[in-house]
Amino acid sequence: MYGVIDTLERSDSIQRDLDRLKRRACANLMKFNKAKCKVLHLIWGNPKPKYRLSGERIESSPAEKNLGVLVDEKVDMRQQCALTDHKVSCILGYIKRSMASR
Repeated sequence: MYGVIDTLERSDSIQRDLDRLKRRACANLMKFNKAKCKVLHLIWGNPKPKYRLSGERIESSPAEKNLGVLVDEKVDMRQQCALTDHKVSCILGYIKRSMASR
């Protein structure tokens, strides 16, 4: 779920959507794993409102992985590139160590 939060009314709209989602889940006998629910504030100047799910506050996170891509609050790809570079270096090291002759 996402939305542009530039006013208090829009923040309330997101909270209403969360409440509606929780009611629908309860009606369908489903549960949310609250530990996996995070808030990611992307825009500078965002008032960073606090959201709740089932009365418990949803934690804010500086970065989250979505579809294998790390997205941080600055929408900066440096951290994603560093992680990919590290992973590639590990794989190359594994290949080097496993080859008898180059």
